[in-house]
Amino acid sequence: MAQPPAHVLRAFGVSGIEPERASGGHASTWLIGDLAIKQADLPEAELSWQAMVLSDLQSDRFRVAVPVPSHTGQFVIDGWCATVRLAGSHQPQRWLDIVQVGSLFHEATRHIERPPFLDTRTDPWSVGDRVAWGYVQVADLERDTKHLDRLLTCRKPVTGTSQLIHGDLTGNVLFDAVQPPAIIDMSPYWRPPEFATAIVVADALVWEGAGDELIDNASDTNDFTQYLLRALIYRIVTDRLARPTESPRPHAGDPYRRAVELACR
Repeated sequence: MAQPPAHVLRAFGVSGIEPERASGGHASTWLIGDLAIKQADLPEAELSWQAMVLSDLQSDRFRVAVPVPSHTGQFVIDGWCATVRLAGSHQPQRWLDIVQVGSLFHEATRHIERPPFLDTRTDPWSVGDRVAWGYVQVADLERDTKHLDRLLTCRKPVTGTSQLIHGDLTGNVLFDAVQPPAIIDMSPYWRPPEFATAIVVADALVWEGAGDELIDNASDTNDFTQYLLRALIYRIVTDRLARPTESPRPHAGDPYRRAVELACR
């Protein structure tokens, strides 16, 4: 993957330093000086909102990667954006620690108002979220998306209070031996915090080999299984929308099958 060009680095105030590709699941990110630079996957207005909101979060128990503007005040330069570089690395199987960091983060974001751009997003992740919470009719998706009909049948109402959450914590919490955990790549949604926890659990069950006991250990919420059902719907629909020309995953080796069985049971 091409590294950010020199004029982009200069726009973000970096020169004379060779970019270093980030390790782990963030190999598309380049580390240069005090910045982490990657190709922008969010609009300028959303990055500007994140910079305003995240820079006001103060905690000695977690750190947050805040978007950084260029010298012109823009947050996107020729398709590239930057955040503060935070020390740490993703560490496998620390799911309960990730859940705990997420809980601390969501305590700090309870006062933040709902951003209006959430209503206009049309990317696969936003559509998957709306399907999970019953805001989108899914007749066509149900025919073509494995497990979806069964998950929707098991879904029942929940009473959690919605607020600003980070909807993709699993690979976006970095642990450091000295400093508090760092939260990067903010994915904003307006849902109960239990949904963010359930996404971590779903990811762990589907992709990272977590044991069944994680469902009980991650939350003491009585209706947590309902959040897990929604998390699986969210991931399964997003997965399908991101692979529109591919056939449904075969039964043998289907990564979602065990998690769907557990949640529906």
